[in-house]
Amino acid sequence: MLDALKQNVETEIEVLREISNNLRRLDYASPSERKLLQTSTESLRSSLKLVNNSIPKLLEEISLIEKLPQKAKATGLEKVEFKGEESVIKVTLKKEDREVFLRQLSINEGLINKLKKKRKTTEERSDEFRAARGYLKISNMLLLNQSQNLIKRGYLKDLSVELRKANIDILFASYVAMTLLTTIISFFVSILITVFLVFYSVQLTFPFFVLFEGSYLSRITHIFWIPVVVPLATFFVLYYYPSTERDSLAKRIDQELPFAVIHMSSISGSGIEPTQIFKIIGLNREYPFLRKEIRKVLNQINLYGYDLVTALNNVSKTTPSTKLAELFSGLSTTITSGGNLGEFFAKRADSLLVTYRLEREKYTKIAETFMDIYISIVIAAPMILMILLVLISLSSYDVGLSTGQLTALIIGVMGVINVIFIFILHLKQPRY
Repeated sequence: MLDALKQNVETEIEVLREISNNLRRLDYASPSERKLLQTSTESLRSSLKLVNNSIPKLLEEISLIEKLPQKAKATGLEKVEFKGEESVIKVTLKKEDREVFLRQLSINEGLINKLKKKRKTTEERSDEFRAARGYLKISNMLLLNQSQNLIKRGYLKDLSVELRKANIDILFASYVAMTLLTTIISFFVSILITVFLVFYSVQLTFPFFVLFEGSYLSRITHIFWIPVVVPLATFFVLYYYPSTERDSLAKRIDQELPFAVIHMSSISGSGIEPTQIFKIIGLNREYPFLRKEIRKVLNQINLYGYDLVTALNNVSKTTPSTKLAELFSGLSTTITSGGNLGEFFAKRADSLLVTYRLEREKYTKIAETFMDIYISIVIAAPMILMILLVLISLSSYDVGLSTGQLTALIIGVMGVINVIFIFILHLKQPRY
């Protein structure tokens, strides 16, 4: 019975540890997760009470004098074993408490599985330390040494800065190797396209490819630029891609920043430590793009051991958003000079909100302008083109295209114009 008592106490400790974990997670849980955690905690408390009920009986059975062997039934106790997904629980309970105990543990196990599934769907992917794979791994195998030589010679320095600001989780040398390999592949592909175009011509009607009839030398003089332009275009696209990604990320951060600063202002009013302000914002899922920059500050403090002012200055140099960099620089100056953080956040929130309102008004005016242009081009222009089409069909003037081809061309142009308008409006539209 002494072993059974020890096992019960160990089980109670594990249950208490799990209850403590649930209570700690309540501070950062969503409303649906909070409900599951509270139900799980109640189930664990009920299980703990049932284990406690058996302890007095176990103590009665413990004696310094060795007793004759007797059946477990005579004591009114029973050994219970519950197999969960991660652990096996073995306790000794009163016989009448067995079914209730197993039912409570089953409820808790089901709630834990629901929380795991919910966490898998909402958990942020962490790929910072993922090894190179696929195309990137092939690039490293073939051209990593060449890319490192280019970096040592001082080339592509701007690309390194843009990669860091764009939060692209690829090493600089690996990205250069991937760029070189893609450029080389595009060169060979352009050679194949050039050879194909030497012998075949492209036309709009079916069949789209027909055998070329004419001087191949003159044909080559018209398409010789393809093997030169395509690789160069590929290289410049990959070279400037981090810059475009940085600009896109900066816009999203700027859209979240006014509301995050208001949040910081309300938190700082309670006199909390400045580092804890960043911790709260970094754990908040309302700012998915800003929180990555906030975590950079926390990593500088927790992993590298920098103080808050140094961390803010370091991150301000690599953040894609100019407004966020100004916020970090101003905050570090305020902390160094002993200024009032609450007042600083309040004034900065006011200025960011004014800028946010102006941007919304600017977008409204842009949308109105595009609406006028859309009405003129997409509604009035097709009507004029259709009238011209009718006049052309009635006249004997030959434009080189049939009526069906002209109709298809007009419909295609209208479709492309609509796609362009939608794309531009999507680019200009604020996130909030």
